[in-house]
Amino acid sequence: MLSKIARLFSEDIAIDLGTANSVVYVRGRGIVIQEPSVVAVNQKTGQILAIGLEAKKMVGRTPAHIVATRPLRAGVISDFEVTEQMLRYFIEKAQKKRFLLNPRPRIIVGIPCGVTEVEKKAVIDAGKSAGAREVFLIEEPMAAALGARLPVQEAGGNFIVDIGGGTCEVAVISLGGIVLAKSLRVAGDRLNEDIIQFAQEEYKLLIGERTAEAIKIGIGSAYLLKEKREMPIRGRNLVTGLPEEILVSDENIRRAIEKSVRQIVTEIRTAIEETPPELLADIMANGIYLSGGGSLLKGLDTLVAKETKIPTKIIEDPMTAVVRGAGMVLENLDELEEILVEIKELEPPR
Repeated sequence: MLSKIARLFSEDIAIDLGTANSVVYVRGRGIVIQEPSVVAVNQKTGQILAIGLEAKKMVGRTPAHIVATRPLRAGVISDFEVTEQMLRYFIEKAQKKRFLLNPRPRIIVGIPCGVTEVEKKAVIDAGKSAGAREVFLIEEPMAAALGARLPVQEAGGNFIVDIGGGTCEVAVISLGGIVLAKSLRVAGDRLNEDIIQFAQEEYKLLIGERTAEAIKIGIGSAYLLKEKREMPIRGRNLVTGLPEEILVSDENIRRAIEKSVRQIVTEIRTAIEETPPELLADIMANGIYLSGGGSLLKGLDTLVAKETKIPTKIIEDPMTAVVRGAGMVLENLDELEEILVEIKELEPPR
């Protein structure tokens, strides 16, 4: 009885806790927060100065004792305390009604495929420490497929590729379960690193992560564009130590990120080769669906379609697909509960 009353009044939350960005969905209200997964910490005092957008503005612009950090690496928690603080910030910001006896919310968190039981437990513990009553986990490709409105509970093959900041998740889904999944730690962040490295090797120019990301979004592409694009890069010349501005083309950036893009395409092809034939026939008819911020790389859908000989589509609003799918589970928890990740009890060390 008490749990039913708690469900009635609690503002349950779905969170796509991404390496680069976090998106928060509140039951009955939809998406309320979309901010970078960045936390600024004062290392002298241990105090957290800013979270989300405010912290991202500080990246590369802080004194030595203030560090703007990402508490998640490749989709898993790398700094427990900072992740807990970030979760608490998102939960408190998302809750509109604040009563003295307001029940703590239940939350659903998206996690990559193939994470260990210890990593799952870390997410649950961080959620509970941040103020959640119950924490459920959902695999990101499954959530993305739900967000894309794919018929995941039917007996048919659905092929989804979720490319985030830290991981690229490739999954074949049928009958409400993941038949085959692959997780590759090559995604948006790796492409940024490729551009930074390319600028150093090719032009002896030192640039920051934010500059690299702006270039990737501006002129980055996986496939030859119809018209040539150029963009200026500003950085420090490693030889003279002085500031310098150079002009780079889409062809230069395509060459810079080619190796990482090729790894993503190879992982997709490997998943296709391992897919059972009956499901593959469905996928050939339905196509491959791309989601996540990384799917917005220009020409990636064209390259995947060319390499796999399967029609490839970018889903509508790919950056929020995971949280929209998790939100659908949140709204219909009783019917869709079997889609959630089962948590095995960890045995205590002997």
